[in-house]
Amino acid sequence: MTEIIMTGPLMAYAADQLKARFTVHELWKAEDRAAMLKEIGGKVRGVAGGGAHVRIDGALFDALPKLEIVANFGVGYDTVDAKEAGKRGLIVTNTPDVLTDEVADLALGLLLATVRQLPQVDRYLRAGKWLEKAYPLTTSLRTRKVGIVGLGRIGKAVAQRIEAFGLPVSYHGRTRQADVPYRYYASLIEMAADVDTLISVAPGGASTHHMINADVLKALGPNGIVINVGRGSVIDEQALIEALKNKVILSAGLDVFEDEPRVPAELIAMDHVVLLPHVGSASVHTREQMGQLLVDNLVSWFDGKGPLTPVAETPWKKA
Repeated sequence: MTEIIMTGPLMAYAADQLKARFTVHELWKAEDRAAMLKEIGGKVRGVAGGGAHVRIDGALFDALPKLEIVANFGVGYDTVDAKEAGKRGLIVTNTPDVLTDEVADLALGLLLATVRQLPQVDRYLRAGKWLEKAYPLTTSLRTRKVGIVGLGRIGKAVAQRIEAFGLPVSYHGRTRQADVPYRYYASLIEMAADVDTLISVAPGGASTHHMINADVLKALGPNGIVINVGRGSVIDEQALIEALKNKVILSAGLDVFEDEPRVPAELIAMDHVVLLPHVGSASVHTREQMGQLLVDNLVSWFDGKGPLTPVAETPWKKA
């Protein structure tokens, strides 16, 4: 059977299918990864990328001279050096679309939880404090203006949900999109100054690193709320901590962080923020769909039918 590597654990739903179809080497379990790669590297033709256990880059490509395809679990693929893969003629795929609605739903849930302080209210009731007095009034979604950072598939789904709440939507991205009705800002700082709620759905990578910085947070203002369901690297985490400490902005709801799963103690100590452990797509339904698409990409490739969802950097043109 064709030999592949799994770089990290996948759900049994996907892993079992891979093991039935391929000879699977579980790289993250190896006590000596270099020795394992030296032993099997010359036979491996595919990689199933899961999690951040192993960076999939030129060093790994060098160890796998017969590699043809990297199937990444997730729509984001910043743990894969897709540009280098493209230079080498390697296929890289991801799992778009199947998680769009789940992440967009979570973004709205996180926004509501942050604005109306739902986790804090829950803790208040459980502590018996409601018996003493009512919970203090919170801020509201009413009159808020939302700016979306990164209007891709998930960003558009978030925008549709925001519109359903009756709130105006604008967006910032690399280019204006002609087919959307929302106001476009070429400058993120200008958008932040005109809205009071930023929702980041931007991917990771050098082009978006720390794009939400101290200047953007200052422009957002003291009523500002930041929601991040994209990648933690998009926000300058230390600048965000300082902005929250000094009341430069009001609050934040974060599902992603710069150095996951490590979350700064300063954020954990803040009771006025909402923190989630990167669970945007973490439902059984959606993770199974993501796993299935990863499997389907590998099967399709090795059946000679080409990749199903190649990323932009990958050298593949549909017939």
